[in-house]
Amino acid sequence: MNLKNNFIGKKSLFSKYTKVSILIVFFSFLVLGTILTLTISNYWSNEKLTVLGKRAENIGMFLKTKTAINDPIGGGSPSISLNDSQYLKNVLQLFADDSGVDIIVTNAQGLMYLTISDSITNYSYIRSDIFHEAKSKESYFSQGDLGGLYKEDRYIAAKPVKYSNGEKVMYVVFVTSSKSDVNSFTDMVLKIFILSAIASLGISFLAIGLFSYNLVKPLRQMAQAVKQFGSGEFGIRVSEATNDEIGELAVAFNNMADSLSAAESMRRSFIANVSHELKTPMTTIAGFIDGILDGTIPPEKHQYYLHIVSDEVKRLSRLVRSMLDLSRIDSGELKINYQNFDMLTTLVTIVITFEQEINKKNIEIRGLDVLTPTVVYGDKDLLHQVIYNLIENAVKFTNEGGIIEFTITDSLERTDFYIRNSGTGINKKELSLVFDKFYKTDKSRSKDKKGLGLGLYLVRSIIRLHGGDITAESEYGKYSLFHFYIPKRNAKGKKNTLKQIEVFRDSRQV
Repeated sequence: MNLKNNFIGKKSLFSKYTKVSILIVFFSFLVLGTILTLTISNYWSNEKLTVLGKRAENIGMFLKTKTAINDPIGGGSPSISLNDSQYLKNVLQLFADDSGVDIIVTNAQGLMYLTISDSITNYSYIRSDIFHEAKSKESYFSQGDLGGLYKEDRYIAAKPVKYSNGEKVMYVVFVTSSKSDVNSFTDMVLKIFILSAIASLGISFLAIGLFSYNLVKPLRQMAQAVKQFGSGEFGIRVSEATNDEIGELAVAFNNMADSLSAAESMRRSFIANVSHELKTPMTTIAGFIDGILDGTIPPEKHQYYLHIVSDEVKRLSRLVRSMLDLSRIDSGELKINYQNFDMLTTLVTIVITFEQEINKKNIEIRGLDVLTPTVVYGDKDLLHQVIYNLIENAVKFTNEGGIIEFTITDSLERTDFYIRNSGTGINKKELSLVFDKFYKTDKSRSKDKKGLGLGLYLVRSIIRLHGGDITAESEYGKYSLFHFYIPKRNAKGKKNTLKQIEVFRDSRQV
């Protein structure tokens, strides 16, 4: 039943395409056959009339010669004697050597002088309208029964024979021929064409059916895949063998399937991460609060555990803020509050906030002492979040005793920011995915215990909202480098951050 619905159902694309193609081929052959038949029929009819006309002209020349012998003056009535009648018939019989050819010779009034025919009896005159038309023309061609002389239509050619002075008509010669030979030839050609057309149509129908089946096969696979996608299965792919529009569609479909599969994987990972991120701090908060309330935790430990509760609340706050920012970016509601501010000040301030983690891992900070204040035009809070997320990642994944290096370059068109850190780096297969939503390279959560895979996605979204872009480079096992730029927008004013740099450097030395 499914096979029938797929291939011959009323709504089947295969059925529709096949039917339309077959109808087009059939009507094409029908039109071609009609044109061919009419062309051949007209051609042979014209050829037959031309031959008959030439024969009528030759008979007229013969009769004119005979008349000139009997009437050398050439001015009176033609004189064909009874003794000549049989002779003329014998001569005219030579002109009618083909079967089905009749010859009729009339005088100037339409009276039949001589008739070479087995079909005409009991007639002595040609119908006046036909006779006068044939008499008045140099050559007369027609198809018909010659005014009722014949029981069926024939090809007719007529030629008037005039006196030597060219003024009066002596005779009118009519030559007729049966249409059966031309009709037989046309019928034979038509039969050959019909047989050839039937064979060609059979082959065409088979080829169209196979072509249609192969054409819609990828579409059926896509339809089946879409059904499986609806059931949550994203592993199916379609063949990309053809190098045409269907092939392009298959490539686009597979790319979409890859995107859906990746999105589904990220969605599941996101749900697992969010569940974990919500469950862990809430469990911690509830446990410590309950311990304080029921006296399990002694008073001298309250301050310590309240700090832990505060950290967990802040962690939940960051989670909610990231989700809100993500929602605002996706909905297009995030607005940029442009202003001039010093990028170096923001950078130093953020680095100082990570001072404890930096000292704990004994990370060396490079580049801050050689940087100069650089004014950019953008949203200070959003770009603060960008730099914060990048530095947080750098500190998180830098190896013990490693290096984090900062570089800022300023040009007339844009400001470029580079942050490079040593460490394990990022695998080449994952490098193109690090900016995707919910993607985490550290799937084991051994290092990235607090991340949701939203940080770099937010970073890229914010930078692109400013008209810039961000890229990532890495050599696995050695380093990672993140580079973004912000276009110039009439930046003005500078802030002196050298003092903050000195304070941070002094604190590192201590």
